[in-house]
Amino acid sequence: MKRAGTADLPLHYGHVPLWLAERMGKLGLAITEEIIANKGKDDFLARMSNPFWFQSLGAVMGMDWHSSGITTSVMRALKRSINPLAKEFGIYICGGKGKLSRQTPMELAKFSDSNGLNTKDLVRCSKLSAKVDNTAIQDGFQLYQHNFIISNEGNWTVIQQGMNDKSSTARRYHWHSSAINSFTEEPHTFIYGKNQGEILNLTDKRATPLKQSMLSITSESPNRMIAEINKLVMPNHHDVKAKDIDIKRLGAILWLAQDKNISNFDELLLLEGLGPRTLQSLALVSEIIYGNPSRFKDPARFSFANGGKDGYPFPVPVNVYDETIKTLQRAIDKSKLGNSDKTQAIKSLSQISQRVEKDFIPNENFDELIEKERNESWKFGGRTVFGKAKPPVNEQLNLF
Repeated sequence: MKRAGTADLPLHYGHVPLWLAERMGKLGLAITEEIIANKGKDDFLARMSNPFWFQSLGAVMGMDWHSSGITTSVMRALKRSINPLAKEFGIYICGGKGKLSRQTPMELAKFSDSNGLNTKDLVRCSKLSAKVDNTAIQDGFQLYQHNFIISNEGNWTVIQQGMNDKSSTARRYHWHSSAINSFTEEPHTFIYGKNQGEILNLTDKRATPLKQSMLSITSESPNRMIAEINKLVMPNHHDVKAKDIDIKRLGAILWLAQDKNISNFDELLLLEGLGPRTLQSLALVSEIIYGNPSRFKDPARFSFANGGKDGYPFPVPVNVYDETIKTLQRAIDKSKLGNSDKTQAIKSLSQISQRVEKDFIPNENFDELIEKERNESWKFGGRTVFGKAKPPVNEQLNLF
């Protein structure tokens, strides 16, 4: 078995307000439904096992783009919205944070029994993946969250997270069943993080003689460990900086999401009438659904869809969020009835932006772009955990 990837994130405490949690569930459900309908359950599991895609998903759902809170909040929202439709989707999410993680075996048994799967084997996979990350790899992170996502065909993804109080960071571990060979011999595609000093790695092939003789290794330095393939290390700064994103890609999205540009593309005529701000959000959601793995190396870019609950890069535009959900859900519903024109138009948003960015030269000042979003946030029902966005002082004067 190979771990699909890891992510190192700054610890971030706080809560997800009800107004955002409900919307996260609805948008997460629509995204999941469209991925499964177009690419199937295995593609959804593969995406969930990719730390970059998962972080991008959390950002497009309005969570703080870099924080550890994405893991708990996204998995809670998806579990709440997907599990009631487990029979339809063929996907079920087990476990969670803290005591919920201990319910994984029971939840797995329930789903496995109703789908003719090997419960004993799946529970073993769940427990072993946790044991490897918590015990066999002693890197200073203690697991506190474990989610096991299972399909009715027996394929699965594990997403679990550990905490290191000393460094004030969290580490998220992703596993994918498609690459399983062994839990105890080099199961990780890579392990990445800041050097924490000496660690214990009993999964390294070089530890085989030590395991056989019941000895432990304590001198393996992280820079000599298994080759890295898929690493994500998020910075400590809360605000979104130009260095965190691909300016050309973001610029192409912003350029495309304008009424005057939409009308230039026949594939997008069905989306005319949507406001420019909703098109911006929808274009980034489109990329989450249809984009290939190479498109998610800069998760911060996806925070320009629906902002962040703490106001970074700008407050969550609630009205835009709702319009995005409605547009996507209507397209999915029509597709079920045989009319897929609108879902094809939404898909075209991401495809056309990719074509455009090849020749696109950004000309907007990044800081000015964020300032504009913040100043106009109140027009779109902007909201954070601290309250509703208000017009700038000069705008307030004009209202009277």
